[in-house]
Amino acid sequence: MQRPPEVREPGRAADERLVALSDGVFAIALTILVLDLSVPPDLGPQAFHAALREALPGIGAYALSFWVIAQLWWDHRRILAAIPEIDVRVVWLTLLGLALVALVPFPTAVLADYSEESSAVALYAAVVAAVNAVHLALLLLSHRGPGRAASPEALRLQRLDDADVAVAVVLFGLAVPLAFVSPTAALLSWLLFLPLKPVIGLRQKVAARRARRG
Repeated sequence: MQRPPEVREPGRAADERLVALSDGVFAIALTILVLDLSVPPDLGPQAFHAALREALPGIGAYALSFWVIAQLWWDHRRILAAIPEIDVRVVWLTLLGLALVALVPFPTAVLADYSEESSAVALYAAVVAAVNAVHLALLLLSHRGPGRAASPEALRLQRLDDADVAVAVVLFGLAVPLAFVSPTAALLSWLLFLPLKPVIGLRQKVAARRARRG
C-alpha cells in the first residue's frame, strides 16, 4: 500500500491538514454528545417534570464529556504545535487518538443510562485514559525532536507537560479496576482533576517563563 502524500511530505502543509482534521473530529464529537438529550413531546405537566428529572443523568454525562473532550482538544493542539516535524508516527498516533475521541459519545450515552453499573463506568474511564495515553506518546515524541533544548528550565517544562497528561492517564486508568469495586468511588475519583490540573498548569506557566528567559 502506497504511503499517503501527507506522510511522505511532512511540513507546514501536512501540519495544517492534520490540525484541520483533528479540529473537525473534535467538533463532531462535541456536537454528537447533545443528540441523546431530549424530552418527549406532548407531555402533561407531571410527566414533563418527570421526564426532565430522568434527563438529568444525561445532562450530567454531557457536561462531563464536553469538559473532557475540550481538555483533550486543547492538549492535542498544544502537543501538535510542539512537534517539529509531522512524520508517520505522529500521523498514526493522531489517527488512533481521533478514533478514540470519536468513540467518546458512545460511553457517554452508556454512562448516562447506567452510571451505577461497573462496566459502564469502566468503559468510559478506559476510553478517556486511552486517548490521554496516545497524547502522552505524542508528547514524548515531541521531546525527542531535533533541536530540542536541554537546559534545566526546558527539561523541567517538559516534565511538567508530561505530568499534565500523565495525571489523566493515571486517574482514569485507575478508575477502571476501581469501578468494579465501587462505581460511585470511581466517578468521584475524577474530581481529583479539579485541584490537580490548575496546580500543574500554574507550574507550567512559571516554568515556561523561566525557559524563555534561559
